[in-house]
Amino acid sequence: MKELTKAEDQIMQILWKLKKTFVNDIIDELPSPKPAYNTVSTIVRILETKGFVDHKAYGKTHEYFPLIAKEKYTRFYLNNMVKGHFDGSLQNLVSFFANENKLSVNEIDQLVKHLNEIKKEKK
Repeated sequence: MKELTKAEDQIMQILWKLKKTFVNDIIDELPSPKPAYNTVSTIVRILETKGFVDHKAYGKTHEYFPLIAKEKYTRFYLNNMVKGHFDGSLQNLVSFFANENKLSVNEIDQLVKHLNEIKKEKK
């Protein structure tokens, strides 16, 4: 699986939300200023080439739908991010976000509680 560009990710977020849709519907979901029809259509075709999207043809019109589940791509993306930016360590990732987001003591306690619950489930 390949990592998506920002534009591709934006289109995939819409496809995951709508399940199946047409290019005009994707454009309607995008923020202003709206990109040209051909721009969105090209991105969707690139996503199709990458194996993220497929279509059903109705004459000259195409209805697009995702082939890759959002959860599967999210897992792939986050695993790559952890490997590339945090030396493969989830502890480094959590520590980074705790420091960067200035988590309160209560938020850290909640995180620890949640992690302990996961730990119990795994036993």
